[in-house]
Amino acid sequence: MILKEKYSQLIKEKALKFGFQSCGISKAGFLEEEAPHLENWLKNNFHGEMKYMENHFDKRLNPTLLVEGAKSVISLSYNYFPKEKIEKIENFKVSKYAYGEDYHEVIKEILRDMVAELQQEIGEFGFRVFVDSAPVLEKAWAKKSGIGWVGKNANLITKKHGSFYFLAEIICDVELEYDFETTDHCGSCRKCIDACPTQAIVSDKIVDGSKCISYATIELKNEIPDYFDGKMDDWIFGCDVCQDVCPWNRFSAPTLEEKFAPNLSKMNFRKKEWKELTQEIFSEIFRKSAVKRTKFSGLMRNIEFLTKEN
Repeated sequence: MILKEKYSQLIKEKALKFGFQSCGISKAGFLEEEAPHLENWLKNNFHGEMKYMENHFDKRLNPTLLVEGAKSVISLSYNYFPKEKIEKIENFKVSKYAYGEDYHEVIKEILRDMVAELQQEIGEFGFRVFVDSAPVLEKAWAKKSGIGWVGKNANLITKKHGSFYFLAEIICDVELEYDFETTDHCGSCRKCIDACPTQAIVSDKIVDGSKCISYATIELKNEIPDYFDGKMDDWIFGCDVCQDVCPWNRFSAPTLEEKFAPNLSKMNFRKKEWKELTQEIFSEIFRKSAVKRTKFSGLMRNIEFLTKEN
C-alpha cells in the first residue's frame, strides 16, 4: 500500500516536471459504462466515414488487451492554448491545436523521457504510451481518473483550465493508487450546443461526427457534402467554436511549450495566399504540423469549398 502511494505521488510529480497540466490514475479494466454508448454512436453512423472507429471494439473498452498485464491507466493533459491567435481578418481559420508542431510527436517524446526517468526510480515495468493514437477512449479514462468531466460538446473540461489541452495516456502493469471521478459542472449551460454552426451536438455529450466541421475538414477524404454549404465559417482545418464559447475556457492560460507556438508562416497568410498555395510550400510549412494530416489535396478542397460559398 505504501509503495502504491509512493509511486503514484512520484508519477504526478514527474508529470508536472515534464510540463503536463494534470495527471490522474485509474484502474485498468473493462469500461462497462462506455460500451453501450460507443455501440449506439457507431449504430447511428455518427462516425461518418471514420471506418477505423468500427475496428478493435474490445480493445477500445479494455486496455488490458493493449498492454499485457495492465493494471493502471495514467491520464495526462498538456496545455496548447496559444499566446497569440492567428489574425482572422481576410484569413481562413485553423484550429488552435494545429498552430504549432504536431502534438502526436511532441508529447510522445515527452512521455518517453518521463517514463525513462520513472523506470530509473521505480525499476523496469511494462507500458505503452498513447497520444490520440491506437484504440484508446482517452476522454473516458481522463474522466475516470478525475482530470475533468465530459462537457455537452463531448470535450473534457476542467474548472481550472477549461478544455484547450491534449490528452495522453501511459498504460502500465504497475499497481497504483487510483483517483476518483470529479463532478459535472456544465449545469444548464447550452452555449456550445447553440453555437455549433452545423448542429453537430445532437444531445448532451453526443456529437454527430459526420456533421462536425473538424470531421469535414480533416477526416473526410471525399468531397464535402452540400450539408456544409454556408456553415463552414471560414474554417479550413478543424473548428474551435464549441470550445471558444465555453465559459470555462475563460481560465485558459497560454502554453509554455514553445513547440506549440503559432507557426509564423501561417500567421502571416491571408486568403489570397492560401488560395495560391502549392504542394511545395505546403510540404515546407506543414512538415512538422498536424495540418499535414489533411494533405495538400484535402486542404485545397476545403479552401475551394469555402471560396465556392463566398
